[in-house]
Amino acid sequence: MPRMTDWSRLSHAYGSAEDIPALLDRIASDPASEHWSDLWSALCHQGSVYSASFAALPRLADVAGTDDREQAVSALTLAGAIMAGAGQSHGAGDVRVTYAAEVAALLSLANERLRTAADRSEYAYLLEAVLSFEGVFGWSEELAWGLTNEEYEVSCPGPGCAAAVFIVVGEYGFFSAVGDYATLPDDQVRTKPLRPAEPAALTGIGRRLHDVALADGQQEVARTLTHIFGDATCPDCAEDFSVAARISADWTATSGG
Repeated sequence: MPRMTDWSRLSHAYGSAEDIPALLDRIASDPASEHWSDLWSALCHQGSVYSASFAALPRLADVAGTDDREQAVSALTLAGAIMAGAGQSHGAGDVRVTYAAEVAALLSLANERLRTAADRSEYAYLLEAVLSFEGVFGWSEELAWGLTNEEYEVSCPGPGCAAAVFIVVGEYGFFSAVGDYATLPDDQVRTKPLRPAEPAALTGIGRRLHDVALADGQQEVARTLTHIFGDATCPDCAEDFSVAARISADWTATSGG
């Protein structure tokens, strides 16, 4: 039986959610990118979620189950971003209980699409959505950023060192850097090579993500993951550190967890 939702009692980034059904209907009839952008802006504004965000999950699950791959992926990535914010203060209660059936369906559909991803970027966002639907904290918000933008920025853990360190994983190579490595002359940027983990030595979420990427034929993603779950050295103070631990420490500090 379809859920009956009183949208007037819900809110999104700009106030009352009474306009959300019309926006969802508009996407159904005309799935233009600007309509999806409007929906993202209302329901997951800069990562923040609201009571209306979760109420939209049934409709997003319906779109995710259609044969239109582009629209299905759009629905899955938005739903994943919404569920990544399930722990925020949003006034929607225990959304993992309320929307358990929808989340289970979305997880199944995301895994299905993952195996036939069109490119690395789509693969990264679908993989992140899978983690979000499963309730994996942190990586469900940070994984795709690093894989698609080919960098993370972390704080050096060295005593007395406040350096902002770029962890570069892609076209420019695999290294840590202090300074804008993309625009500054080489003599103005300090770098140190990353030390990737041996695949057989990976554990936990790192091992799982690496194995999934290999199984899906995403060798470059798998290679990148060995660096994300490997070690780095701060070019300023020479402190060695775990890349994944620093990424995790920074998001934990930001979330207050």
